[in-house]
Amino acid sequence: MPRILAIDYGIKRTGIAVTDELQIIASGLTTVPSETVIVFLNDYFSKEDVTKVLIGEPKQMNGQASESTPVIEKFVADFEAAFPDMKIERVDERFTSKMALQTMIDSGLKKKQRQNKALVDEIAATILLQDYLTRKMI
Repeated sequence: MPRILAIDYGIKRTGIAVTDELQIIASGLTTVPSETVIVFLNDYFSKEDVTKVLIGEPKQMNGQASESTPVIEKFVADFEAAFPDMKIERVDERFTSKMALQTMIDSGLKKKQRQNKALVDEIAATILLQDYLTRKMI
């Protein structure tokens, strides 16, 4: 079974998570500089069978688009141009960064380790993907 990949796109860094081949468990894959994410994904897609990509959709508390929406929309357009046959699903990413930080605290990471923004982005993508998998099973 092909994998599902999740992207937590940011201005500087992009967190990426992926499912196992049975689409049961989400795992952090990596964090890459945002300007290289298309190149990274091109390489990854050439090696792994991916059926769908989830892209985080930033929203404010009231459900309106956030100030980073134009940046994400440009990335989505670039992604669609680079991978026209890949299925994309936009998912609400509210609270994923806060949940990632809380996960790091709960797992006992020291303050210095919690300041690793790349790790926060990767965990946020993993939370986004695991939440999607959980909702899919219900």
